[in-house]
Amino acid sequence: MDEPPVHQRTVFIVDDDASVRDSLSLLLSLRGYATAVFSSAEAFLGVLSPRWQGCVVADIRMPGISGLAMQQVMAERGVQLPVIIITAHGDIAAARQAFKAAAVDFLEKPFDDDLLLQAIDAALAGLASTPAATPPRGSALSPRERQVYELIVAGLDNRSIAERLGISPRTVEVHKARLMAKLGARNLAELIRISTQSR
Repeated sequence: MDEPPVHQRTVFIVDDDASVRDSLSLLLSLRGYATAVFSSAEAFLGVLSPRWQGCVVADIRMPGISGLAMQQVMAERGVQLPVIIITAHGDIAAARQAFKAAAVDFLEKPFDDDLLLQAIDAALAGLASTPAATPPRGSALSPRERQVYELIVAGLDNRSIAERLGISPRTVEVHKARLMAKLGARNLAELIRISTQSR
Protein backbone atom coordinates (compact mmCIF):
# COMPACT_ATOMS: atom_id res chain seq x y z
CA MET A 1 0.00 0.00 0.00
CA ASP A 2 1.27 3.49 -0.85
CA GLU A 3 1.93 5.73 2.11
CA PRO A 4 -1.00 8.06 2.75
CA PRO A 5 -0.43 11.73 2.00
CA VAL A 6 1.33 13.69 4.71
CA HIS A 7 -1.10 16.54 5.12
CA GLN A 8 -2.12 18.49 8.19
CA ARG A 9 -5.82 17.83 7.49
CA THR A 10 -5.56 14.11 6.81
CA VAL A 11 -8.13 12.02 8.66
CA PHE A 12 -7.10 8.38 9.03
CA ILE A 13 -10.25 6.23 9.13
CA VAL A 14 -9.85 2.80 10.73
CA ASP A 15 -12.99 0.66 10.59
CA ASP A 16 -13.67 -2.93 9.53
CA ASP A 17 -17.03 -1.94 7.98
CA ALA A 18 -16.48 -0.95 4.33
CA SER A 19 -19.73 1.06 4.21
CA VAL A 20 -18.65 3.14 7.21
CA ARG A 21 -15.21 3.75 5.69
CA ASP A 22 -16.73 4.77 2.37
CA SER A 23 -19.38 7.06 3.84
CA LEU A 24 -16.95 8.78 6.21
CA SER A 25 -14.36 9.21 3.48
CA LEU A 26 -16.96 10.75 1.16
CA LEU A 27 -18.32 13.06 3.87
CA LEU A 28 -14.88 14.28 4.86
CA SER A 29 -13.64 14.63 1.28
CA LEU A 30 -16.63 16.84 0.49
CA ARG A 31 -15.67 19.00 3.50
CA GLY A 32 -12.11 19.45 2.23
CA TYR A 33 -10.24 16.86 4.29
CA ALA A 34 -7.70 14.44 2.86
CA THR A 35 -8.54 10.92 4.01
CA ALA A 36 -6.79 7.57 4.21
CA VAL A 37 -8.81 4.45 5.01
CA PHE A 38 -7.81 1.21 6.70
CA SER A 39 -9.87 -1.94 7.21
CA SER A 40 -8.12 -2.95 10.44
CA ALA A 41 -5.94 -1.64 13.22
CA GLU A 42 -3.20 -4.01 12.05
CA ALA A 43 -3.24 -2.47 8.56
CA PHE A 44 -3.01 1.02 10.05
CA LEU A 45 -0.27 0.19 12.56
CA GLY A 46 1.68 -1.71 9.90
CA VAL A 47 2.32 1.45 7.90
CA LEU A 48 1.94 4.13 10.59
CA SER A 49 4.61 6.79 10.25
CA PRO A 50 5.60 9.34 12.91
CA ARG A 51 5.66 11.90 10.07
CA TRP A 52 1.90 11.71 9.55
CA GLN A 53 -0.17 14.71 10.56
CA GLY A 54 -3.90 14.87 11.17
CA CYS A 55 -6.11 12.71 13.35
CA VAL A 56 -7.50 9.18 13.56
CA VAL A 57 -11.16 8.13 13.55
CA ALA A 58 -11.24 4.52 14.76
CA ASP A 59 -13.95 1.98 15.50
CA ILE A 60 -13.75 0.44 18.94
CA ARG A 61 -14.70 -3.13 17.95
CA MET A 62 -12.78 -4.70 15.09
CA PRO A 63 -11.48 -8.21 14.45
CA GLY A 64 -7.97 -8.51 15.84
CA ILE A 65 -6.71 -5.35 17.52
CA SER A 66 -9.51 -3.14 18.86
CA GLY A 67 -9.59 0.62 18.50
CA LEU A 68 -8.72 1.02 22.18
CA ALA A 69 -5.77 -1.38 21.90
CA MET A 70 -4.63 0.47 18.76
CA GLN A 71 -4.76 3.73 20.72
CA GLN A 72 -2.52 2.13 23.35
CA VAL A 73 0.00 0.93 20.74
CA MET A 74 0.12 4.42 19.25
CA ALA A 75 0.86 5.86 22.70
CA GLU A 76 3.60 3.27 23.30
CA ARG A 77 5.21 4.24 19.99
CA GLY A 78 5.06 7.90 20.91
CA VAL A 79 2.71 8.73 18.03
CA GLN A 80 0.93 12.02 18.76
CA LEU A 81 -2.00 11.72 16.33
CA PRO A 82 -5.20 12.58 18.21
CA VAL A 83 -7.82 9.82 18.22
CA ILE A 84 -11.61 9.96 17.97
CA ILE A 85 -13.30 6.69 18.94
CA ILE A 86 -16.55 5.67 17.23
CA THR A 87 -18.65 2.71 18.27
CA ALA A 88 -22.00 1.01 18.00
CA HIS A 89 -21.33 -0.69 21.35
CA GLY A 90 -20.33 2.05 23.77
CA ASP A 91 -20.24 1.58 27.50
CA ILE A 92 -18.88 3.52 30.45
CA ALA A 93 -15.77 1.35 30.86
CA ALA A 94 -14.82 1.76 27.19
CA ALA A 95 -15.42 5.51 27.27
CA ARG A 96 -13.34 5.86 30.43
CA GLN A 97 -10.48 3.84 28.89
CA ALA A 98 -10.58 5.91 25.69
CA PHE A 99 -10.48 9.23 27.54
CA LYS A 100 -7.73 8.07 29.91
CA ALA A 101 -5.70 7.35 26.78
CA ALA A 102 -6.39 10.96 25.68
CA ALA A 103 -9.10 10.34 23.08
CA VAL A 104 -10.50 13.61 21.77
CA ASP A 105 -14.04 12.27 21.63
CA PHE A 106 -16.12 9.09 21.93
CA LEU A 107 -19.07 8.99 19.55
CA GLU A 108 -21.77 6.34 19.45
CA LYS A 109 -23.11 5.19 16.07
CA PRO A 110 -25.24 6.43 14.49
CA PHE A 111 -23.79 9.84 15.26
CA ASP A 112 -24.60 13.26 13.89
CA ASP A 113 -22.19 14.25 11.10
CA ASP A 114 -21.79 17.71 12.61
CA LEU A 115 -20.61 16.23 15.92
CA LEU A 116 -17.96 14.21 14.11
CA LEU A 117 -16.84 17.25 12.12
CA GLN A 118 -16.61 19.30 15.34
CA ALA A 119 -14.53 16.57 16.95
CA ILE A 120 -12.21 16.39 13.93
CA ASP A 121 -11.77 20.16 13.83
CA ALA A 122 -11.01 20.13 17.55
CA ALA A 123 -8.55 17.25 17.15
CA LEU A 124 -6.72 19.04 14.36
CA ALA A 125 -6.61 22.21 16.45
CA GLY A 126 -5.20 20.24 19.38
CA LEU A 127 -8.21 20.87 21.60
CA ALA A 128 -10.84 18.84 23.37
CA SER A 129 -13.94 18.76 21.18
CA THR A 130 -16.28 20.57 23.58
CA PRO A 131 -16.16 22.80 26.63
CA ALA A 132 -17.21 19.70 28.58
CA ALA A 133 -13.52 18.88 28.93
CA THR A 134 -13.35 21.44 31.75
CA PRO A 135 -13.15 19.54 35.04
CA PRO A 136 -16.21 19.95 37.25
CA ARG A 137 -16.07 22.28 40.22
CA GLY A 138 -17.02 20.52 43.42
CA SER A 139 -19.27 23.38 44.47
CA ALA A 140 -21.23 23.38 41.18
CA LEU A 141 -23.20 20.27 42.13
CA SER A 142 -25.52 19.80 45.07
CA PRO A 143 -24.57 16.99 47.46
CA ARG A 144 -27.26 14.72 45.93
CA GLU A 145 -26.17 15.58 42.38
CA ARG A 146 -22.58 14.78 43.37
CA GLN A 147 -23.73 11.37 44.67
CA VAL A 148 -25.60 10.64 41.44
CA TYR A 149 -22.62 11.84 39.39
CA GLU A 150 -20.19 9.53 41.23
CA LEU A 151 -22.48 6.52 40.79
CA ILE A 152 -23.02 7.23 37.08
CA VAL A 153 -19.29 7.36 36.37
CA ALA A 154 -18.86 4.20 38.45
CA GLY A 155 -21.03 2.47 35.86
CA LEU A 156 -24.37 2.10 37.68
CA ASP A 157 -27.63 2.42 35.77
CA ASN A 158 -30.53 4.60 36.91
CA ARG A 159 -32.37 1.79 38.70
CA SER A 160 -29.26 0.73 40.62
CA ILE A 161 -28.52 4.34 41.57
CA ALA A 162 -32.11 4.75 42.77
CA GLU A 163 -31.83 1.64 44.94
CA ARG A 164 -28.46 2.72 46.33
CA LEU A 165 -29.70 6.19 47.27
CA GLY A 166 -33.25 5.24 48.29
CA ILE A 167 -34.90 7.45 45.68
CA SER A 168 -36.99 6.76 42.57
CA PRO A 169 -35.47 6.20 39.09
CA ARG A 170 -37.39 9.29 37.95
CA THR A 171 -35.68 11.38 40.62
CA VAL A 172 -32.33 10.00 39.46
CA GLU A 173 -33.21 11.19 35.93
CA VAL A 174 -33.97 14.69 37.25
CA HIS A 175 -30.66 14.88 39.13
CA LYS A 176 -28.82 13.47 36.12
CA ALA A 177 -30.33 16.07 33.78
CA ARG A 178 -29.43 18.90 36.18
CA LEU A 179 -25.85 17.80 36.77
CA MET A 180 -25.24 17.26 33.04
CA ALA A 181 -26.55 20.77 32.35
CA LYS A 182 -24.33 22.23 35.09
CA LEU A 183 -21.26 20.41 33.77
CA GLY A 184 -22.02 21.14 30.12
CA ALA A 185 -22.19 17.46 29.15
CA ARG A 186 -24.40 16.65 26.17
CA ASN A 187 -24.25 12.89 26.67
CA LEU A 188 -22.87 10.14 28.88
CA ALA A 189 -19.54 9.97 27.01
CA GLU A 190 -18.89 13.64 27.74
CA LEU A 191 -19.75 13.07 31.39
CA ILE A 192 -17.18 10.26 31.51
CA ARG A 193 -14.58 12.53 29.89
CA ILE A 194 -15.23 15.15 32.58
CA SER A 195 -14.80 12.59 35.34
CA THR A 196 -11.61 11.23 33.77
CA GLN A 197 -10.00 14.65 33.39
CA SER A 198 -11.02 15.80 36.87
CA ARG A 199 -9.36 12.90 38.69
